Amino acid sequence: MNEQIVIFDTTLRDGEQSPGASMTREEKLRIARQLERMRVDVIEAGFPAASEGDFAAVREVARTVKESTVCGLSRANDRDIARAVEALREARSWRIHTFLATSALHMEKKLRMSPDQVLLQACNAVRFARQHTDDIEFSPEDASRSDVDFLCRVIEGVIDAGARTINIPDTVGYAIPDQMAGLIRTLRTRIPNSDRAVWSVHCHNDLGLAVANSLAAVMAGARQIECTINGLGERAGNTALEEVVMAVKTRRDFFGLTTGIDTTQIVPASKLVSSITGFVVQPNKAVVGANAFAHASGIHQDGVLKSRETYEIMRAEDVGWTTNKIVLGKLSGRNAFRQRLQELGIALDSETELNDAFNRFKELADKKADIFDEDIHALFADSGAHGEGDHYRFISMRQHSETGEKPLAELVLLCNGREHHVKAEGSGPVDATFKAIESIAASQAELVLYSVNAVTSGTESQGEVTVRLAKGGRVVNGVGADTDIIVASAHAYLSALNKLHSTIERVNPQTGTA
Repeated sequence: MNEQIVIFDTTLRDGEQSPGASMTREEKLRIARQLERMRVDVIEAGFPAASEGDFAAVREVARTVKESTVCGLSRANDRDIARAVEALREARSWRIHTFLATSALHMEKKLRMSPDQVLLQACNAVRFARQHTDDIEFSPEDASRSDVDFLCRVIEGVIDAGARTINIPDTVGYAIPDQMAGLIRTLRTRIPNSDRAVWSVHCHNDLGLAVANSLAAVMAGARQIECTINGLGERAGNTALEEVVMAVKTRRDFFGLTTGIDTTQIVPASKLVSSITGFVVQPNKAVVGANAFAHASGIHQDGVLKSRETYEIMRAEDVGWTTNKIVLGKLSGRNAFRQRLQELGIALDSETELNDAFNRFKELADKKADIFDEDIHALFADSGAHGEGDHYRFISMRQHSETGEKPLAELVLLCNGREHHVKAEGSGPVDATFKAIESIAASQAELVLYSVNAVTSGTESQGEVTVRLAKGGRVVNGVGADTDIIVASAHAYLSALNKLHSTIERVNPQTGTA
């Protein structure tokens, strides 16, 4: 049998460090369920010590996920590790991932510690974690810019202390594939106890080389790849899960390796993460982009019609690209709706939530005849201005615009349980809508992103609007969906305001290993 690569997904932790990609606990659970359905080996659920919100989210993921190992990140200190243990202890299978920087630059400028102090702290942290679990991963942060001799000392020490996975991070996306492969080979050769650990790699995409560096490391003996859905992550992002998985599968003749991933779940995972975070997948993105299997050239079209293998190295259906399947319509009942939610991995905590979702589904079915899976996902992405506990709730709106006149928007909103009628003019209907909302909210937040994407094809399609607001160093996303783009825009803006208002939502931690 071919050796299997461990796929370690860090969408919920490192992916969330993208400004604006912060997720609620419910959103993290939806993504975690999809990752489990995709048969990801390890799900890094978050950084429990970062905040109460992140702790609660990691704990819920640990309680929910049964088939994948759930991992929590911690700095190399007892407090962080104890917090991670507390969040993870109810998981069926769990891992502690602890890290400490080893480059001279980080030790001097960030840690203000000597190499000997770093070595001691790293080993002590692993020993402490080892008291709670056998599954411990250690990352020497900024490894690709670290002195190799010192790196060898630290890694040998933490393996002796009990680390069973050694992850080599290219924290700032600095490495070149040959260099990354050479580093892995050198460490595995020079460290006496290297055979007692699984070697892993975590690459960032600052030079567009994250996938190439990860695959080069695999050829040098790494057997775990840390990655994210859609390559999500801070700065230029991380290694894209879909690309490394399909590279190994498509070129099994070259790598001689396998993964345990159900690749038919890749596109659904991509769409779910894009919808929740508001980070749109570019059309020419490998594997999951809308044009990944499109052929415009006449020569290419002719070749594909005669034999798909002429211009396609993998099948679209193998990664989850299928013709949109009509699943429900206006005559569908509650039980059929509930069943489809279960098939899509959307879990509801109560009958009240089911009733609310079903009512919104029926409203949508009155507007468009055919309801697709993407529409159902959009219903749950657009949930931030409907809930009973939301500070701002959308009731109704009307807007008027015509050539030569200033557009006018009038809305009825609930604000902290009280009904308000607001209206405003603007340079366009969306501008008027946002100004009307701000006349009551007075948030003083900066609008840093407004985007619209069609959920499905056709003129009846819902428009999914993403609004990103920034205030006081905090960045949040709001998503709204409706067949009326202006209504979707109002939902998205209110959703973002609710997140700004919430004390549960957290600021993205920027302290994780990368």
